Amino acid sequence: MIEIGKYNTLKIDRTTSVGLFLTDGKTDVLLPKKYVPRTFEIGDEIDVFIYLDQEERPVATTLKPYIRLNEFALLRVSYINKFGAFVDWGLEKDLFVPFREQARPMEEGKRYIIYMYLDEKSNRLAGSSKISQFLDNEELTVETGEEVDLLVSHITDMGINVIINQKHKGLLYKDDVYKELRTGDKLKGYIKNIRPDNKIDVTLQKQGYEGIEPNAEKILDELRSGRGFLRLNDNSHPEDIKTVLQMSKKTFKKAIGSLYKQKLIDIKEDGIYLLK
Repeated sequence: MIEIGKYNTLKIDRTTSVGLFLTDGKTDVLLPKKYVPRTFEIGDEIDVFIYLDQEERPVATTLKPYIRLNEFALLRVSYINKFGAFVDWGLEKDLFVPFREQARPMEEGKRYIIYMYLDEKSNRLAGSSKISQFLDNEELTVETGEEVDLLVSHITDMGINVIINQKHKGLLYKDDVYKELRTGDKLKGYIKNIRPDNKIDVTLQKQGYEGIEPNAEKILDELRSGRGFLRLNDNSHPEDIKTVLQMSKKTFKKAIGSLYKQKLIDIKEDGIYLLK
């Protein structure tokens, strides 16, 4: 079955003046001439993205959209008319976001986190900026300590709200962030804590002993680039550590403690020395 809003692996069935007709064995779909590969043979398989063209007919493309069905992405509003907003998702036809699906009135040229869904009544792809209704924290698919994909949804005074694995909502506390983040940023993170109410706290660094290793390596890199000396130690101000290494003082102390035990560094009053 050909699925709209997703990548499909289809066979080349026949060639025409307007392009190739692809099939899954039951249904045919057109791959317009401008997307036809330079070399091909009838019967070859090809990966294509399926969406609806201007006449609401399924059509294939080899272009890569910014978003797929049941996913979230940061998209820019191309224009607005009396029906709603239309956002650029990397394909020829913009994605429609009805007024009823806008968390707040959208403005042309601005970017918003959008969820793409298939409207059951019209069988058309559409977008929504009311993203909370599409996030599910009732049935979690993640565990504490697990590495996950994060998408920054919005930033508040408490912290940074993120979408976890395109499924769950989580919170990244500002105290755990040592670089500037913006809405739409994609990054790797780790599940720090799952609360009894299924709210999820995430962090950008591994927890426990394993988390020391990448930070220790970072300190070693700084020492090597600084001719074996780093003007930081246990007594350094947290802001100085954050500025130089983009890590908390607690993480820094764990890392240098590990390096000291391995006899890779010496810690003195004026800073850290690399031992050869």
